[in-house]
Amino acid sequence: MRTIPASPTRFIRVFLPAALILVWLAAASFGGPLFGKISEVSSNDQTTYLPASADATAVQETRRDFAESEAIPAIAIFTGDVQLSAQELDDIGAALDRVANLEATDGDVSPPLPSEDGLAAQAFVPVSTDADLADAIDDIRSVLLDTLPEGITAQITGPAGFSADLVAGFAGIDGLLLGVALAAVLVILILVYRSFLLPAIVLSTSVFALCTALLVVWWLAKVDALLLTGQTQGILFILVIGAATDYALLLVARFRDELRTEPDHTAALRRALRASIEPILASGSTVIAGLLCLLLSDLRSNSSLGPVAAIGIAFAMLAALTLLPSLLLLLGRSAFWPRVPRPGAPGAAATAATAGVWAGAARLVSRRPRRVWIGTTIVLAIGCLGITQLDASGVAQSDLVLGASEARDGQQALGEHFPGGSGSPAEVLTPEDDVPATVSVLTDHPGVSSVAVLTADAPGGSAPIDTDGTTSPVGPPGTPAPDPTVVDGRVMLQATLSNAADSASAEATVRDLRIAVPDSVLIGGVTATAIDTNDASIHDRNLIIPVVLVVILVILALLLRSILAPVLLIATTVLSFGTAMGVSGVLFTHVLGFPGADPAVPLYGFVFLVALGIDYNIFLMTRVREESKIHGTRDGILRGLTSTGGVITSAGIVLAATFAALGVIPVLFLAQLAFIVAFGVLLDTFVVRTLLVPALAYDIGHRVWWPARMKP
Repeated sequence: MRTIPASPTRFIRVFLPAALILVWLAAASFGGPLFGKISEVSSNDQTTYLPASADATAVQETRRDFAESEAIPAIAIFTGDVQLSAQELDDIGAALDRVANLEATDGDVSPPLPSEDGLAAQAFVPVSTDADLADAIDDIRSVLLDTLPEGITAQITGPAGFSADLVAGFAGIDGLLLGVALAAVLVILILVYRSFLLPAIVLSTSVFALCTALLVVWWLAKVDALLLTGQTQGILFILVIGAATDYALLLVARFRDELRTEPDHTAALRRALRASIEPILASGSTVIAGLLCLLLSDLRSNSSLGPVAAIGIAFAMLAALTLLPSLLLLLGRSAFWPRVPRPGAPGAAATAATAGVWAGAARLVSRRPRRVWIGTTIVLAIGCLGITQLDASGVAQSDLVLGASEARDGQQALGEHFPGGSGSPAEVLTPEDDVPATVSVLTDHPGVSSVAVLTADAPGGSAPIDTDGTTSPVGPPGTPAPDPTVVDGRVMLQATLSNAADSASAEATVRDLRIAVPDSVLIGGVTATAIDTNDASIHDRNLIIPVVLVVILVILALLLRSILAPVLLIATTVLSFGTAMGVSGVLFTHVLGFPGADPAVPLYGFVFLVALGIDYNIFLMTRVREESKIHGTRDGILRGLTSTGGVITSAGIVLAATFAALGVIPVLFLAQLAFIVAFGVLLDTFVVRTLLVPALAYDIGHRVWWPARMKP
């Protein structure tokens, strides 16, 4: 019997979509298991974020030559209700001996050092960089809790303690965060589609896109091609889920509209895909271009977010344009069950009630366009005034984690009994010939409590140093003074600050010292790292924001074949961003009582809100342009507003819900970013895209397309 070859139509309808689905399934099957292995390739160490030119970076790299161990210092602070007795100090020492035997410790654990008031003691515990930091701190706490007698409280603070708190804060990022985001999207999709199968299809598209993006990002981080941090990881998850769902909503809405006029679902999908490709590609390209501007950042935490998030957006677009159409092609109209669209059914963009809402908005815009856009502009401008209430100059390390923090409590206890900067000294790298002058500057400053020098000949690795550059003996009487460790003609000093290392007073001290010491001297350490990070972040913010505006303006001009329309769209989006930041400033400062914000918060908020806010304007204006070619500009604006109202609103709610999910992670930066972006997206969706942009374009008329020509 002769074999009948498969027809091209059958290949397109069955074999091609099935092959695409299998490809995506295979990629997701490799990427999915990596969710539990992200900690293997991620880092939350601030010193790895800094540019090579920063003083703190140079000191950190050189310090490895002065000490055999690269351990992260933890400070154990022991307090009692009364003065600690000699027996209690012996008990603390015995507990510290058990801590020293843990695999997580690296180097010598210091004996307990009592405070002058006798009410507390401190000890320095080096934690191995090879150990899981959170687990290591938990092990140390467990040993101390089991060993110490009643009446003595032990707390772990210092760099290792705060880093462990931060790691614990990010612990739910690949479980709780993803679960909350997916649950929120699923509920919204069920309400939008009132279907059982379609929400699962759209959500599967988003999950497959995320798994595949994670596969690529994980391996790039594995080979050190990019830096993956906890906050970058969280933003990647949210961005891919939100963007992929938005693109899917746009395609599904066009497919549903086509099914109401076209009996053949293959032809309907082909037309829907053809109509959706340009806005989806334009939208995704705009977001990617904005994100890649972060490569201009001096901070690696910022510059690495650009390519990581861009990879996520690229796979979100790819999934929406390949995987989703394949699933819809195989399932056809049954994907919409039980509300199956058929030819002759009412052609509303959503339900009749929803269509009525957007038709009402269109009527309002057509009757009083100038009043609408002037009124909304005034309201948004008033909201911008709150920007003055937002302090984005940086926050203390102790304020990075929201809620309870043993490291924060331990630092407070440490400051009550010891110099505030104990355990986190400023590290001063000075030429050997400049040691006397440098020590003199340090000891003369009221913000410095004491000065020591690194030496391999003294217990604990350091010894006090006099202003003439000579070290003091450490140990029993008659012990010779140790010699400082000299590397390439330089000496490492440690200046214990009078105030907590992450306080504003400590930062002021380090800034003063950097001015006063000789030019050949570099100052690093915890405080200097925070200073250099904030300074670099402010530089990035001032540089990148204007670049993002220019890049997006060029993309919009090419897309809309216009100059005036892109300028207006950019201006309205920037106004919306200003309002979101103003409302956030009032909320953060006067309602939630946040201590301030990281300088990167406005930068991230701007990149996401401008790039994503432009998305909705792209969805709207590409449809308006399409309608204007047939019906004229003003009628096209009203038709575009009415026809895209339902899908853009749904997309905005989905994106706001996914970003709001970042709020479940108890990290200040992510909580602030969650509100700024979620509120800003809703503002764009319900005010800017619904009222301001249509009213402004309607008032200007066909001249909005200048220099291109369009029907009035």
